[in-house]
Amino acid sequence: MINKFFDKLRIIFDDPNLRRRLLVILLALGVFRLAAAVPIPGVDLARLESYLAGNSFFGIFDVLSGGGLSNLSIMMLGVGPYITASIIFQLLTLIFPSLKELYHEEGEAGRRKMAQYSRLLTVPLAAFQGYGFLTLLARNGVLGVLTPMDMIINICLVVAGSILLMWIGELISEYGLGNGVSLIIFAGIVARLPGDANALISNFDPSQLGLYLAFLIILIVVIMGVIIITEGERPIPVTYAKRVRGNKVYGGASTYLPIRVNNAGVMPIIFALSILMLPQMIANFFINSTNIILHNIASFMSLLERNMWIYGLLYFVLVFVFTYFYSAVTFDPEAISTNLQKSGAFIPGVRPGFHTAEFIANILYRLTFIGATFLGLIAVLPLVLQEATGMASLAIGGTSLLIVVSVAIEFIKQIEAQIAMREY
Repeated sequence: MINKFFDKLRIIFDDPNLRRRLLVILLALGVFRLAAAVPIPGVDLARLESYLAGNSFFGIFDVLSGGGLSNLSIMMLGVGPYITASIIFQLLTLIFPSLKELYHEEGEAGRRKMAQYSRLLTVPLAAFQGYGFLTLLARNGVLGVLTPMDMIINICLVVAGSILLMWIGELISEYGLGNGVSLIIFAGIVARLPGDANALISNFDPSQLGLYLAFLIILIVVIMGVIIITEGERPIPVTYAKRVRGNKVYGGASTYLPIRVNNAGVMPIIFALSILMLPQMIANFFINSTNIILHNIASFMSLLERNMWIYGLLYFVLVFVFTYFYSAVTFDPEAISTNLQKSGAFIPGVRPGFHTAEFIANILYRLTFIGATFLGLIAVLPLVLQEATGMASLAIGGTSLLIVVSVAIEFIKQIEAQIAMREY
């Protein structure tokens, strides 16, 4: 086992193509971390730290921004606007048949067009989000009094940072390994680990040793569960019909169609966070309003946010629903059935066409139920632990953990695929 590990390391360093790809990733992530340390003008770091400590909304958003929000850097929005733009266009594929045809039927060219549309939408979304965050933080004293010109300059800075980060992510996807956006979020989460570990050690209480051991056991179990669910799949056997041409027989081969248990990945959690963060942002924005109606609505939303059980229930339900929704967008049983029929393939014991689509859909829905329940539990796990123990430092970041483990598994697979290509 150890020898195989060192053999793979030797191959990685000997292969110039793989070495170049890894170097691109390291340089790109290095630029990202350097830029994430550059704050926008006029930040009061002491007020910012105290404000973020008491606001779970910004804590969650800081994870998705790759840690850029914790010091109000020029990367404070992270890849959030780009992810939101991608989500909007995926939603629109369910409404407009032309977009659905572009995404599903035109192959790689159609997906490139969709990506271009997402890039264009990222700019106004980043400007809107930047204005909202800067206005909210200025009202809470984190930023000084902003003149219109100061606001314009800061918005331009954060929009430029978000576009730069989107470009870095696409460079990683094209010239590196894996998905660039996922690796950027992964790097931001990993960069926070030393600080989180230091906080845990600083608050260590010997009388709570049993609680710490229980936390360690839960952490190991959760990581194992994430790996099992992420890697779990249901193979559907597929057979290609035999075709006789002259004196030769073609086809007759058997393969399988894999359907993953967690077919949606981490996207349902990001969808749910986007929905939950919008009313929280509105509440924080209007909490000091002189209008009685707006003030009462904002106070009610803030009350829901502070009630962990109601917030956790809404979070779980949204993750569960969005898992089914995202699976329906990305995995179309009817399209798969049509492609199988066109290629002369069939599922043994199932008639082609409608019956095949129905058979695949039934399996997909059953597996999605397991994946949706798992994602929902992972999402609310930090809230449950924090409420049960009363110790924020022992709250396992469900979203962070899922992203880290999933991206690490995918990255290892990409490296192994490159090694296998080299051997062939």
